[in-house]
Amino acid sequence: MAVRKSVKSKKQKSFFRSNTFYGYLFIAFFLLIIYSQRNVLAYYFGFKTDKFIVETRMASLDKVLDAHIEKSFGIDISEYQDKIDWDSPKEIEGGFPIEFVFVRATVGNDRLDYKFKKYWAKAKESKLICGAYHYYRPNENSIEQANNFIKNVRLQKGDFPPVLDIEKLPKEQSIERLKVGLQRWLDVVEKHYGVKPIIYSSESYYNDFLKEDFSDYPFWIANYSAFYTDIDSDWSIWQVTENGKVTGIKGCVDVNIYNGTSLDLKELLIK
Repeated sequence: MAVRKSVKSKKQKSFFRSNTFYGYLFIAFFLLIIYSQRNVLAYYFGFKTDKFIVETRMASLDKVLDAHIEKSFGIDISEYQDKIDWDSPKEIEGGFPIEFVFVRATVGNDRLDYKFKKYWAKAKESKLICGAYHYYRPNENSIEQANNFIKNVRLQKGDFPPVLDIEKLPKEQSIERLKVGLQRWLDVVEKHYGVKPIIYSSESYYNDFLKEDFSDYPFWIANYSAFYTDIDSDWSIWQVTENGKVTGIKGCVDVNIYNGTSLDLKELLIK
């Protein structure tokens, strides 16, 4: 009996060791998958972006653009676009002509997008309609942020009005105080350039925090849903996707539709 018990005990230990090994193997495989998809998961769970919108891979982007073929198309870029062949970025994949480009100029109260000056000059040389935007940091002084933008951006007739990009919620102040800061930025910048700025945000951020208090401003709204095909009448510009392909630009790029024709677009520009 003792021998049988010993054999049984050994078999049990072997069984548990085997299952433990496969258990660890499964965990390791699961963690490997999680790591390989970390950027996707970070996006969907909101750790990578604060746009609060769900990106559905837009295999149908060309269909959306084709549905708005009478409108004006453009892109927006920043230092995150690694390489741009400025002789080439004339079309969005599918043959849709690019008429305008927004370039990120400044971030917060002290940072200049390190490719802004180069990209701004190149965009001008390419005869594209140009716009510059400021990435707003809610927990930094709004007046200092406005002055950072003014110090670094010179706008002229035919350019877009300045753009305020607000995506994040404040950590150190209330929503009401955030709105006060946004209004101060807008007021300072409008006084300097003599034109009402455009506000960029996600659709949910716009609906939840901006729509009622800033209804006098033109809005540039990000909505990446493949099921959304029309532009809300309150939106001046719709950012359709961040995964567009453009000849001459390495990697993905944001694609935008102006809510009107090329002729209508001129009404939004600085006079």
